[in-house]
Amino acid sequence: MRPRWFLTLALSALLPVAAGCRNDGSSPLEPTAGMPSTATAAGAALAFQQVSAGPGHSCGVTTDDRAYCWGNNFYGAVGDSTFTSAPDRTRPTAVVGGLDFLQVSLGGGYSCGLTTDHRAYCWGFNFYGQLGDGTTTHQPAPVAVAGGRRFRLVTAGQSHTCGLTYPDNEAYCWGENSSGQLGDGTKTNRILPTAVRGGRAYRSLSAGRTHTCAVTVSYKTYCWGVNSRGQLGDGTLSNRLQPTLVAGGHLFRQVGAGEFHSCAVTTTDQAYCWGEGAKGQIGDGTYDQQLKPKAVAGSLSFGRLSVGYRHTCGEASDNRVWCWGSNRYGQLGDGTTVFRRKPVAVAGGLTFKQVDASAYHTCGKTAANVAYCWGRNDSGQIGDGTTTLRLRPTAVAGPQ
Repeated sequence: MRPRWFLTLALSALLPVAAGCRNDGSSPLEPTAGMPSTATAAGAALAFQQVSAGPGHSCGVTTDDRAYCWGNNFYGAVGDSTFTSAPDRTRPTAVVGGLDFLQVSLGGGYSCGLTTDHRAYCWGFNFYGQLGDGTTTHQPAPVAVAGGRRFRLVTAGQSHTCGLTYPDNEAYCWGENSSGQLGDGTKTNRILPTAVRGGRAYRSLSAGRTHTCAVTVSYKTYCWGVNSRGQLGDGTLSNRLQPTLVAGGHLFRQVGAGEFHSCAVTTTDQAYCWGEGAKGQIGDGTYDQQLKPKAVAGSLSFGRLSVGYRHTCGEASDNRVWCWGSNRYGQLGDGTTVFRRKPVAVAGGLTFKQVDASAYHTCGKTAANVAYCWGRNDSGQIGDGTTTLRLRPTAVAGPQ
């Protein structure tokens, strides 16, 4: 049986071509929603040091190193030791186990986290072995990734997960591998962490829906997996089973992988994207596909980019967040549902220290450690105690 978030994505994919953007940048099938109301808190709001958005849920790590999640819990992605079909968790819910976390990253119906002692744990949907515990059993509470390795970061894609080891910065991946997204030279699913081919040391790593990208310590960028829209950036449409150098010779220091596109920031803070551009997610002012890195329009300087399924958000040098691409559910946070081919500022004048874009919603946290989310909210993934779509940043409520 497929999870509800998968069915939602599948139904979305069946919408007619008319559901895309008009030439004027608007969408003919936009939902209607009023201005967001003030979130109703069940308790005092939590202080977050990091947040992450997944296709149907969100999680965050508080300043005291505790993990909380909210949204769809059909396969245990919230991590509260339950499988909940309804109602979903519309406010932050504590992840069980008493672990101290540094970072969380969310995939399709599952979550992974990195503890303060650099151990990786995952929970939720595990059909392909994306939890890395050596099984394909769904887990409603954190389970340790097998192998005993320490990791510097963990990144969750749709159905596969990758991590950089600590302190050696080697890439390992596990889970679904039907398109080579694990980078081990095969199409064999892996229920245990498997080394990415090449033996390179990486500084940045991002798992997308069915592809993966990484930046080496010498600022060279490699991608692998599905390349049907040019998301690997090597100038072709050929899938790759192992890391393949991104074309153009740019020196990137950070990369993000989405559904069918990828983006990266250069060592001089310039943003580039490549792959599918049909929703404006390349940010170059067109709806064109790009097989090689293309500069994002404008003169903004970015510290980091986060790549959703068909939208992109970036943290500018002044801590403002700018987004572009698909905006059908308000995931760009500009108060509209108009698709954008160039970066547009997130509404409200807030400054963020970190932002994370997912399928149809986005979350971020301010310098004051307040978490905000915006976009689709059908499963409570905004975390404001409702299931109301939000077109602007809305504060995450107190814990459930």
